[in-house]
Amino acid sequence: MFLSVRGHEKSGGSGDDGDEAGGSDIRTGRRARALRITGLTLAGLLVLGAGAAGWAYWQLNDNIDSVDINSALGDDRPVKAVITPSPDASSTAEPLPTGSLNILVLGSDSRSGEENQALGGGDSGGARSDTAMVVHLDAGRTAATVVSIPRDTLVDRPSCPLEDGESTRPASGVMFNTAYEVGGPVCAVKTVESLTDVRMDHYIEIDFSGFARLVDALGGVTVTTEEDIDDDRSHLTLDAGTHHLDGTEALALARTRYDIGDGSDLGRIGLQHQLVKALLEQIAEEDLLTSPTRLYRLADTVTDSLTTDTGLDSLGELTGLAQSLRDLPSDQVTTLTMPVVPAPWDRNRVIADEPEAGELWASLR
Repeated sequence: MFLSVRGHEKSGGSGDDGDEAGGSDIRTGRRARALRITGLTLAGLLVLGAGAAGWAYWQLNDNIDSVDINSALGDDRPVKAVITPSPDASSTAEPLPTGSLNILVLGSDSRSGEENQALGGGDSGGARSDTAMVVHLDAGRTAATVVSIPRDTLVDRPSCPLEDGESTRPASGVMFNTAYEVGGPVCAVKTVESLTDVRMDHYIEIDFSGFARLVDALGGVTVTTEEDIDDDRSHLTLDAGTHHLDGTEALALARTRYDIGDGSDLGRIGLQHQLVKALLEQIAEEDLLTSPTRLYRLADTVTDSLTTDTGLDSLGELTGLAQSLRDLPSDQVTTLTMPVVPAPWDRNRVIADEPEAGELWASLR
């Protein structure tokens, strides 16, 4: 109102001209003020948004537990493969690595808590690795081999360094999954490297609840079973055929062993390989590897269930690894089980079948 009065009081020229000029000044003033307010508001939102995004990024990074495996194990390890970056002239971002890579992936019941307990997980004091897979990514990242190590495999477990500066005692003819129990991720990696003579470039561990949430975040997973399943221990009942499973059901399938085949760990590994292929197909359908935003949302779901080596303990490093696999089709992922035979002194356990097992590991170096 004050500005309008001042506009009418303007002297000189005709009244019409004065009104027109005054109106123009008023509108210009209002527009300038509105632009300033809008600019300040947007600036504030951007600052708040950047702060929120930074906090969220920090929170996701903070969710990830990590272990400095390289420092713990030192240089007494298999030779490390050279990883080369992939140049991309159209991008100013850091080039994605394309060299061959070996990753030890463990599924464990190591995390205590109500959610893991409800899903059948153990407490942190009696933890063992429920699933162990060596994931080999070929140079170029267009093919991969996933090799499962049966947890019932009898191995020579090396001495492993502990956090308190002490070391575990070496042991012969013990179950493979005891390595994690006595020495955690460091001993799991050292035992795998001792068994395979293959350098593990990275380590990723996910617990029961994390796996279930991962499947749920992907909208479930579709698998086809060749026989009926009614396993009292995994609490899974399925007729033979195709099923779309939620996270809890998929976890139960991954743990099923006593109602399929001969009831050994080898039958369960076959089901786990089905799940790996199905999850890769689901990820491809969701286009996650080419969408940083969707990858971020997925990471938000599972990061607090992850333990990695320090080379993968940030959201950026995990996302970079995932995006380096964007050209990897699921039909180029080969799933295998380390060749084994029943142990002569214990028919309920297995040992590596040589020379086949050694030849397999040599192909991954």
